[in-house]
Amino acid sequence: MENVVDDDVTKRFSPQKLDSWNLLTRNNHNFCHISLRLKVVWVLGLLLRYGVLLPLRVTLAITGICLFLVLSTLVGVLPNTRLRSCLSDKVHLMGCHICVRSLSAIITYHNRQNKPQNDGICVANHTTPIDGIILANDRCYSLVGQLHGGLLGMIQRAMVTSSPHIWFERAEVKDRHLVAKRLIDHVADKTKHPVLIFPEGTCINNTSVMMFRKSSFELGCTIYPVAIKYDPRFGDAFWNSSKFGLVRYLLRTMSSWAIVCSVWYLPPMNRKEDQKQFEANLP
Repeated sequence: MENVVDDDVTKRFSPQKLDSWNLLTRNNHNFCHISLRLKVVWVLGLLLRYGVLLPLRVTLAITGICLFLVLSTLVGVLPNTRLRSCLSDKVHLMGCHICVRSLSAIITYHNRQNKPQNDGICVANHTTPIDGIILANDRCYSLVGQLHGGLLGMIQRAMVTSSPHIWFERAEVKDRHLVAKRLIDHVADKTKHPVLIFPEGTCINNTSVMMFRKSSFELGCTIYPVAIKYDPRFGDAFWNSSKFGLVRYLLRTMSSWAIVCSVWYLPPMNRKEDQKQFEANLP
């Protein structure tokens, strides 16, 4: 049982262990009682995070979402011209910028010369639902995913009215051929943004990378790898979906000190001819 609990894969689905306490409540509460002075600092930090930062961030996030919904709907009414495409990009970038500000995210982008282009698929490691916002803060992407209901579904429908995202109904997601065809058609159109995919298929605590699902790499197009690394000292970005719902997770994120991360754009990759021939001979 000890070996099962301490398994390397199991550890990837739990928050990182920090060398020192960062005054957040997700760590051992005994750290709060080392001394009276430290306890006073922790209480002041708690009042600052929940009394000042959280209300401001929530207000900013709600304002950004409402602006995005309204402007995306208005842009979607325009004829499908270059003006509409330009306005759509500006609206999407504005919405992502506001959402990033509401999380107090501090992002450093490296090797921007390798930034994804409109002729392929961008693949990245997956730690949190805000990974897409972190990347879309630097350029526009076409997202792929299942169509949801509620507020998230409303945002998805507003996005697709003005920009070519790929949303699937629940029954369609299981049809691999349909998903592949729509992705191939999207990538073949050079006027559309690169598709953003997280091939791990689940959120990992940012200490490791799980095996990628191969379906993302079977399309034969250019792959743009991206690596995202979060600094847990200022706030834990990992979403443990088995423990927290999305709303509670976002509130925990907004009540942390900040979301600090680095993004590395890696050189684009293409399948070599010998790899294509090998896959063609597979049964």
